[in-house]
Amino acid sequence: MTVRKQVFASIVLLLAGAAGGAMAQGVPEPMEPPRNFETSQEHYDFLFETHAGGTRHTYESVPKWEGLWSGGGNGSRGAFVQEGELVEGVLTPEYAAAFRMRLDLIEEHGEQAYDRLTACEPAGYPRFLMEPYVREFVNTPDQAWQLNDLANENRRIYIGQEHRNVDGTHFPLGDAVGFWADDMLIVHTVDVYPNDWFRGLPPTSNQFESVEIWRMENFANGDQRLVVNATFYDALSLAEPLTLTYTYRRRNDLENVGFRIRHWECDTNRNTYLTDDGQTQFLLPGDEGYFDVRGPRETPDLPADLPGQERNPIFDDRVR
Repeated sequence: MTVRKQVFASIVLLLAGAAGGAMAQGVPEPMEPPRNFETSQEHYDFLFETHAGGTRHTYESVPKWEGLWSGGGNGSRGAFVQEGELVEGVLTPEYAAAFRMRLDLIEEHGEQAYDRLTACEPAGYPRFLMEPYVREFVNTPDQAWQLNDLANENRRIYIGQEHRNVDGTHFPLGDAVGFWADDMLIVHTVDVYPNDWFRGLPPTSNQFESVEIWRMENFANGDQRLVVNATFYDALSLAEPLTLTYTYRRRNDLENVGFRIRHWECDTNRNTYLTDDGQTQFLLPGDEGYFDVRGPRETPDLPADLPGQERNPIFDDRVR
């Protein structure tokens, strides 16, 4: 068997699993790369060459992942913390010390005192992969769109293209390019802001990059899930490249009740504030300075008594 076929077969075996078998209940174990790579670019180039440049899909043939999905499990948390203790050897010494500081503060306050989302910062990558909220996946021959209702984060993966950074900076979700290998989507992400793996987990650095392999699984009982095998590279924060698995499950129940992804109101965070010692606290209804995000609003260029300006008339007694 050629190297290309060996790699393809191993990926399919791990990510497809036995339909209706035990993998339908648990999260697949991460599949380590076929060999060690110095950089994510080297890893991605190897897969690109292994799959002979990938499959060029049309609108008719491109894998269809439409519908509503939510996080179905992943291995991120256990990679860094087990039984409340830091897992040794995963982070570099500097980032391990920073994470210990965060863990100590969590123990002191009973929660992570500060979350980037409090200040309306986007979740960003790789936290994007782990967020539990509803999302959509739309594939075209030239792009793959991954839409997350948290903070309106929309990730675009450019198929068959090179990385471009005409802005000369980094971005919350980075810059992602990819190619199809039959029904698998292989993605390379670079130029990522320093973010967090998730709330209560370590930070990442501005050197963070990744290679992901996405695949749909269809089970005998009709269930579906998307499985992502991701290898992360970060010379500043990771002692060595780290491979983790993320899954997403189809939410037919939400589709059946007519759920729709709406715009994320960051205004709801206007009732959060930081105390002098850096803790996040909240203003509640009745507190001085509380902002009712769905209540009446003052607009400088409109009459104060203009009817129909309530943001939530369904639940406003004055317009019933």
